[in-house]
Amino acid sequence: MQMKPHNAGSLIFQTLNISLLGLLGLVTVFPFYYVLIVSLTDPTEYMLDKWTLFPNHWSLASYEYLLSTKAFLRSMGNSTFLATVGTACSLLLTSSLAYALSRHRMSGRRIVLMMVLLTILFSPGIIPHYILVRQIGLIGSLWSLIIPALASGWNVLLMKGFFASIPAELDESASIDGSNDIQTWVRIILPLSLPAMAAFGLFYAVGYWNQFFQALLYINDSAKWPIQVLLQNMLLSASNTDLEAYDVTQQAPPSEMLKMAAVIIATVPILIVYPFLQKHFAKGAMVGSVKG
Repeated sequence: MQMKPHNAGSLIFQTLNISLLGLLGLVTVFPFYYVLIVSLTDPTEYMLDKWTLFPNHWSLASYEYLLSTKAFLRSMGNSTFLATVGTACSLLLTSSLAYALSRHRMSGRRIVLMMVLLTILFSPGIIPHYILVRQIGLIGSLWSLIIPALASGWNVLLMKGFFASIPAELDESASIDGSNDIQTWVRIILPLSLPAMAAFGLFYAVGYWNQFFQALLYINDSAKWPIQVLLQNMLLSASNTDLEAYDVTQQAPPSEMLKMAAVIIATVPILIVYPFLQKHFAKGAMVGSVKG
C-alpha cells in the first residue's frame, strides 16, 4: 500500500524530532552519568583506566573519605543552614508582604507596590551591595548570604497574584468571627496556599543551596564556606590538601574521584527534594503566574 505524501512527511518529521531530542537528552545526561560512574569506581581500577564507562569493581571509598573530612562536613552544614533557615525566612517575608499587597484595604499599598516594582527594574550593583553588607556588619557571617536575599520582588508579585485569587470573602468571614489580619493569614490563607509556598520554597531553597558568588565576596573564613565554594576550590586545585580526614590512617582516593563524589553530593539534596514538591510546584507556579 502506497503511503500518502503528507503521512510520509509527518513520519519523517517525527523520526527526526525523536532522534534530535534523544541525542540532546543523551548529551545532557551523559556528563552526570560519567561523574556518577567515576565517583563509584574502585580507586585501583580508576588508576588503571580513567575512561571506563562501566567499572568492574564498585566502591564507595570517595564518599566515605569525603564524609569523614572536617572541611566537607562543615561546608555541608553551612549550606544546609542557608537552605533551611534562609528558605523559612524568605517564605515568611515574601508571603506576608504579598498577602498585604493583595488586599486593597492596606494603607499605602500603591506606594509599597511601586517600591517592589523598582527593585525589579533597577539593581544597585555589586559595589553598593557590598558597602551595605559591610556597613551593617555582616561581612564574614552566614547571615550576609540570607538577609540581603530575603525577598525577591518578582516572587512577591507572583505570590501576590496567587493570594489575590483567594476570595476576599474568607477574610470577611474570619473578621466577623473575631480574627485579626495576622490570624487570618496564618490560620486560613497559608493552609490554602501550600502550592504557592512549595513552589517558591523550592525557588528559594535552590538559590540558597547554590550560593557561590556572594559567598566569595562576603565570607573570608574557609570554615564558613558553603558547599559550592568548597567544591569550586576543589575543582580548581590539583590536590585536595584542604580536606583533612578524621581518620589520619585513611588513604585518600585520587583527587579526581573526590571531585566527582563532591559534585554528586552537592547535587543530590535538591534532586531528592524536588520529586516531593513537583505536584505543588507545578500548580503553584501556574496559578501564581496567571492570576493578577
